[in-house]
Formats: sequence, C-alpha cells, structure tokens
Amino acid sequence: MDVAATKRAFQSQNIESPIHVAANGKVALDMLKGRGMPALHPTPHIILIDLNMPEMGGIEFLKELRKDPELKACSVFVMTGQNSEQNVLEAYNLNVAGYIVKPIQYDSFLEAIATLHSFWKLIELPN
Repeated sequence: MDVAATKRAFQSQNIESPIHVAANGKVALDMLKGRGMPALHPTPHIILIDLNMPEMGGIEFLKELRKDPELKACSVFVMTGQNSEQNVLEAYNLNVAGYIVKPIQYDSFLEAIATLHSFWKLIELPN
C-alpha cells in the first residue's frame, strides 16, 4: 500500500526518478551492493525506509548502510508507524535526513514527496 501511494505521489508530482522496491532491509542492501544481482546504478541518493520490515528492520539496515564507505552518504528518510522517542533518537543518531510518522494524510504525503524532490534537486552530491 505504501509503495503504491508513493508511486502515485511521484506520478502526480511529475517526478521521473526511478523507484526501486525491496521487501526488507537485507534485500535493499543486496540491491545497493550488487550481491546476487547487479548493483543499482546510479546509487540512489534518497532512500525511504520503514522501521518495520521482516528479516532486517530499518534500524539494522541503517547501521549496515552507515558502515559502508560507498553508501554512507545516502540520504535516508524514515516513513514508519513507529513513533517512540527511542526509535526517533536511534534513527537520527544514524544520520537520517527525516522521520515521518504514518499514517499521513494523502495531501500531506504529496507535500512530503514534493519536498523530497526539491531536496534532491537542490543539494550538491559527491560524484
């Protein structure tokens, strides 16, 4: 449901950036690192994650991502139903760019996606 809403929001905002979907944090890391498949190229600059994922949750994913010299610069936004202060602090300690609590109204979600798109277009990234 979240993936479908994100795709609809990208379409309604005329954002043509590709969306790559992973069922869990382990699959996402495999996609980014090219383990068992070609690595995503170019490496995504913005990653949206949920904290509640099977096999490898969002916090574990973030810890692994931040250890990797080639991936640690990715901007990660958490979009989750987990609203505990501990989760928020742990995510920000792992350098997330933002923490969005679901459920979020569709209009607000569209606004958040538009903001992410603006962020992506405005920032300078290393080659």
